[in-house]
Amino acid sequence: MSLGVLLVEDDRELRTTLRDALQVEGYRVVSSASLADARAVMFNALAQGGLDIVLIDPGLPDGDGASLLADLRRQHGTPVIVISARPGEDHKVRLLDEGADDYLVKPFSLAELLARMRVALRHRGTTVHPAIVRYDRADLAVDLETRRVRRAGAEVHLTPTEYRLLARLVRHAGQVVTHRQLLVDVWGPEYTEHTHYLRLYMAQLRAKLEAEPADPRLLLTEPGVGYRLVEPED
Repeated sequence: MSLGVLLVEDDRELRTTLRDALQVEGYRVVSSASLADARAVMFNALAQGGLDIVLIDPGLPDGDGASLLADLRRQHGTPVIVISARPGEDHKVRLLDEGADDYLVKPFSLAELLARMRVALRHRGTTVHPAIVRYDRADLAVDLETRRVRRAGAEVHLTPTEYRLLARLVRHAGQVVTHRQLLVDVWGPEYTEHTHYLRLYMAQLRAKLEAEPADPRLLLTEPGVGYRLVEPED
């Protein structure tokens, strides 16, 4: 199942950039631009068990975003990474002492943020491997960053649901993704019993992406378990 991220950032451009980049990596992202909204979203997500890591910018328009850290640490061990434009050592040390797992000074690279998120999650017992965002095998090419899918060099149009299903398989190419994982991540937790959705949409994907849909070579069925997209070529 995808890991849930709460992104608290009031800069609209940066918030959108980070949200889109994290979604490409397979995270489920909920974003907030204010302290009040972030607090409500955070506790709702925690109550539903859907929050795995929090990214906080302390400089919010309606208060100090760092107060969310104190709220979390009273009851939860959810990893928290502070993303701030303030480079001062005193501010950094104070928030680390108050329970932040890490502190990144803006501007930072996406690669560094993702690496630090993996470290913070690993320290809580959750191992996250870098997601595959480009796939190339046989005549199929997928680029999740640009949302482009090509077969034999020609652009392939996918419906939003078809694309989400393919993206989930691409991000873990070579690994079996269970029926439940696919249903939860593509349709939502209330659809875990709707395996007929998977059969229908996998048939549609194969018709668009496989040279011989009746004898698939890329989108494979693991009987009774789930589906697997074969590993990309080196």
